Amino acid sequence: MEHDTVRALHWTGETLVLLDQRRLPHEIQYKECASAADVADAIQTMIVRGAPAIGIAAAYGAALAVRQHADPAKREAELQYLAQARPTAANLHWALQRMRAKLANGADAETMAAEACRVHAEDVRANHYMGQLGMGYFTVKGAVLTHCNTGSLATGGYGTALGVIRAAYAAGRVSCVYVDETRPWLQGARLTAWELQQEGIPVRLLVDAAAAALLRLESVRWVVVGADRVAANGDVANKIGTYGLALAAKAQGIGFMVVAPGSTLDFATVDGDAIRVEQRDPDEVLAFGGQLLAPAGVTAWNPVFDITPAELVDVLVTERGAVERPNRERMAALRA
Repeated sequence: MEHDTVRALHWTGETLVLLDQRRLPHEIQYKECASAADVADAIQTMIVRGAPAIGIAAAYGAALAVRQHADPAKREAELQYLAQARPTAANLHWALQRMRAKLANGADAETMAAEACRVHAEDVRANHYMGQLGMGYFTVKGAVLTHCNTGSLATGGYGTALGVIRAAYAAGRVSCVYVDETRPWLQGARLTAWELQQEGIPVRLLVDAAAAALLRLESVRWVVVGADRVAANGDVANKIGTYGLALAAKAQGIGFMVVAPGSTLDFATVDGDAIRVEQRDPDEVLAFGGQLLAPAGVTAWNPVFDITPAELVDVLVTERGAVERPNRERMAALRA
């Protein structure tokens, strides 16, 4: 069975069609984006999410801006709007820089669209390569734990961390995938569990607070996660809850793997303390499905990411290669 059937983005030649991930797993609905503003709104409202998918969507958004506006000032306003949609995601800014470079060289709308398609195709190829590279670390068959969603829904296809898990399962090296529910948006429960179920990969869901107990009691061999930004020293910004998983894995002697494409590596950011962590609407924590959960008047702290120090990462897998126990020197070698 081919464990790679889900796609979240589709370019029609004139518009970008996005699978609305807020409605999964119970409803499959698509959002058609005909402008850069449509794409920016889809990113901000999490119709599309996951760092690589955000970058790909932004590339298509830049192409739409050029298609829609002959006035350079209007194009620039659209690109600025795209850039502010999710400030922590390095891939978003990487993609826009790449598209700006094309535009600066006089690219027309057709050339810009072709470049966005290349960004998309390159991501899928990189994911397959990272899957094979990361799978090499799975020397003993066992269970894995993952957090949030890092599969086809979060990328151009196949996935980063989930791509490694897909490859390892196909090779007979994974017995079961444990998935954190990932509060407050439940990307693990709604998206990762759905993806794995679609492709016949055994999956068990757990609440975020149960992860440490799972690592202590069950035969989990690896914790495998993605990243939204990796600093020059190897510190990792990822979905809130990742830092706690890294601490628990270290305490139990379990491997902790981060899988991220080169577009997520931010060598201009010195370390994790310099990464801007996005704060989202407190209502995401205080309510669910429109139903208030907390007492009226209570406020909430709702960072969407946390920072995992490099010393807690056993291996960082990218399409440029794998770095064991990343630090500033090893990251510099990876950059070279």
